[in-house]
Amino acid sequence: MESNLKIKIVKNLNELIKVFIVRGIVFIEEQNVSYSIEKDEHELESQHILAEMNNEPIGAGRIRYIEDYAKLERIAVRKNYRGNGYGHRIVDFMMQTARKNGFCKFKMHAQAHLIDFYAEHGFETRGEKFKEADIDHYLMIKEETKSN
Repeated sequence: MESNLKIKIVKNLNELIKVFIVRGIVFIEEQNVSYSIEKDEHELESQHILAEMNNEPIGAGRIRYIEDYAKLERIAVRKNYRGNGYGHRIVDFMMQTARKNGFCKFKMHAQAHLIDFYAEHGFETRGEKFKEADIDHYLMIKEETKSN
């Protein structure tokens, strides 16, 4: 299915506002995560990703570069746009962006119901289930060699 989906690195305040709108809809409204947890002290140091369709914000994510890992965080797709592969395209874009920045190790705190989704991208669970924002999560890791 061909779409008008455009995924990009956030470059201005308007795009960042769109990211926060998507995250507000998905995390605060749908998943009942409090605003004080959803927004954190890492917003300004993170690289934000915006997915749009016909200029409408439909997905988001952020990347934090921590030591030798690119940590993929806050990946969200609005409910009406799920099931079309957009989440996979956002994850692929985020990993490609991190690779361009010299990273070949990735980690995330994945919601428990999404571990199979991220496994399709080569992520493996590590350790035990834990709570984050009152939601079950697993640490997931993917390590590549520089040539990948």
